[in-house]
Amino acid sequence: MLAAVADPVRWAVLDRLTDGTQCVCDLQAHVPVASNLLSYHLKVLRDAGLVTTARRGRWIDYTVAPDAAARLSAALPTAPLRRTVAS
Repeated sequence: MLAAVADPVRWAVLDRLTDGTQCVCDLQAHVPVASNLLSYHLKVLRDAGLVTTARRGRWIDYTVAPDAAARLSAALPTAPLRRTVAS
């Protein structure tokens, strides 16, 4: 899942989707990649369970999954940072 959001394009897509549900045509205006590449990135996010889809006629709307933030937070390492003590 972290690998899915590590890509700058996918992170930009997630960022846009935090404003609400959008179709590819809406995302295309804000994420500067070819439409086929945008569809690929959306598939990666969908396969990672970070976005959900809903069909609206011939359009597909994308939404951030309700549990995406919690799952991303849980996937991050929680080990405390170690400080180096100067000798």
